[in-house]
Amino acid sequence: MVMRGMIAGALAALLATTFAACAVEPDAAPAPEATASPAAGSSSASPSASPSATPTPSPSARPKPEPKPSPTSGPRLFGKGDSGDDVRDLQARLKQIGWFNAGVTGFYGNVTTEAVSGFQAKRGIAVTGFVDQTTLDRLHAMTREPTEAELTDAPPPVPAGKLDPRCLTGRVMCIDKSTSVLRWVVGGTVQTSVEVRFGSQELPTREGRFSVFAKSRDHVSSIYKTPMPFAMFFSGGQAVHYSPDFAANGYNGASHGCVNVRDYAAITSLYDQVNIGDGVVIYWS
Repeated sequence: MVMRGMIAGALAALLATTFAACAVEPDAAPAPEATASPAAGSSSASPSASPSATPTPSPSARPKPEPKPSPTSGPRLFGKGDSGDDVRDLQARLKQIGWFNAGVTGFYGNVTTEAVSGFQAKRGIAVTGFVDQTTLDRLHAMTREPTEAELTDAPPPVPAGKLDPRCLTGRVMCIDKSTSVLRWVVGGTVQTSVEVRFGSQELPTREGRFSVFAKSRDHVSSIYKTPMPFAMFFSGGQAVHYSPDFAANGYNGASHGCVNVRDYAAITSLYDQVNIGDGVVIYWS
């Protein structure tokens, strides 16, 4: 009986040790899933979005920036076709800041229009080519009062030349091709001398003795659609007139056969003195 009791006790101890080893927990529990479980009653198996997340709008849903309004121009103060002291002051000021590289003539032509347009575009002003108060105020703020020399922009002295004998009597515009000079001669005495430019080899200025048969202060060429201010016609469509292109580019060009003058003040005065019927002599000395 004692032996049987000892065997039974040993067997019970062995069984207790075996079941204790099976009950040991693992070293680390498995990590929980990163996504939350669906809410109770939900039929979807996918996780719900985080309450703090902000949805990113699609590109088409994003508000577009409003376009900046285009600048508007004020009333026109002066512009293409005008002339006078205001234009002369404008040209001198534009020249101070490198926007106008032609001669200061006081005539508002294509060259001045392009210069004003460029100035306006650079400063964010409505590009019109004419001067309004905004353009004028901005230009004055950037420049100083022009000097007398800047306003007159006096051309170099006209070279001397020999008068043709046909110029010695009456009232004659005596035009010397050899020196590119026009002399206004009355009774054999030179009243005015100005530099002039002639036509090209393909469109030459005619030579000989002519008479002024028509005048047109604000003439525009019907063929070339270009301005011919203070035109004094002497042979068909050829005339003595002011040329903005000659004023801007000098002898780096030619007329279409006319006699171009680049001194605005001189041609203005000459136009007022010359009458219909006065002579025109074009020659080589």
